[in-house]
Formats: sequence, structure tokens, C-alpha cells
Amino acid sequence: MTAPTPATGIYLVADSASTAGRPLADIVAAAVTAGITTIQLRCKDLSAREFLAVASACAVHTAGRALLLVNDRIDVYLAARAAGIPVDGVHIGQKDLPADAVRGLIGPDAVLGLSASTPDHFAAVAALPAGTVDYLGTGAVRPTPTKKDHPTPLGFDGLGRLVAQAPLPCVAIGGLGHGDASAVHAAGASGVAVVRAICAADDPGAAAASLHAEWAGATREETK
Repeated sequence: MTAPTPATGIYLVADSASTAGRPLADIVAAAVTAGITTIQLRCKDLSAREFLAVASACAVHTAGRALLLVNDRIDVYLAARAAGIPVDGVHIGQKDLPADAVRGLIGPDAVLGLSASTPDHFAAVAALPAGTVDYLGTGAVRPTPTKKDHPTPLGFDGLGRLVAQAPLPCVAIGGLGHGDASAVHAAGASGVAVVRAICAADDPGAAAASLHAEWAGATREETK
């Protein structure tokens, strides 16, 4: 299997607070079966021990099929790796440890994503040694209740202007879901991150398959 690229296509932020009471591993399993190849686990409501258990349960479904990334918790990522759980990397924000320090902790082969929402953020990334960060999470495109401290929403025009300055591939995030793939693709982002559109759907697998098809359709339109 060719290794998935984390900023390409539909990117699921699997949020443990957005599952309507269902096990996060079940949602991840449905999404991977539907073709989603990057899963970020965001478990801000869980302890480190609980988060590690969720990562272990989700890794059963992602191993060899999709990248599994840990949001923020470098300790959980390192503990998972030490336990032999196949996790692939971490995604951090601007308030977390500096990206170069995180790279030193997780090693050269792990995937490292960084939330970056301003030209200053992009300039700081561009100044880092090549290979420090692999992709950028860029937004919020729209307001979103899953992240109360999101930056001022960009809209699709603002997203396009920002992505044009990006030193790395960007996955768009923030209030995105069904019907947004074409606009995100047209703005120049190489992926679209979704949370509730899959996690809170009545049928997460069907929702993931629909989103996956939307992105495929958007990329096909470019080649016509």
C-alpha cells in the first residue's frame, strides 16, 4: 500500500465529544471502510489513560489502511508507540510545544501537522528546517462549535488568499461538511477536515462515503 498523504482528500477529525455516545473506534472503522485515509484523534474530554485506550482501539481499524494521528497529546503518541500501537504522528496547535521541539520528540519518520491560520504563522513554518512540519491545518473557514477558540472565520475567499501563501500543503478546517469539497479544492487546499459531518451523522459510514465521493468529483472537475 502506498502511504497516504495526510493533507489530501477528506481528513476526519474524530472527536470523542461529537459521537452522540457511540464508541469512537466504531466511527473510525466506518470512515476507513468508506475510504478515508487520514484520521486525527481529538479527545480533549478524556484522560491520558483513556485516550491511549481509544488510540489502541482505533488503530485496529487504521493499521495499514489509514494514517492515525494524535491531536496535541505528544505523551499519548509516545506511550502508544512504546506499547506497539501503530500510530503515525501528531497534530499540534499554536499554543502547544514548538514544532521543532515536537519533531525532536517524535522522530524524523512521524507525521507532524500544525494548525496555522495567518501569514505570520506561515512565515514561521517557512523558517523551520525542511521536514519539520509535513502539512498545515488552515482555518477556521466557518465558525464551528467543536473548537470554541477558533480564529476569525476566513470564508472560502480568505482561505484561498491564505493558501496561496502557504509553504506546505494545507487541509482546510472549520465548519466544513457536505457540499464544501468543490469550494475547498478551488481555494487551493489539498484536503478538507470534517468533524461532525461524520462523527455526528446518523450513519457515519454513509456520510464518509458521500464526502469521499464529493472530493473525488471535485478533483475530477479540475482535469476536465
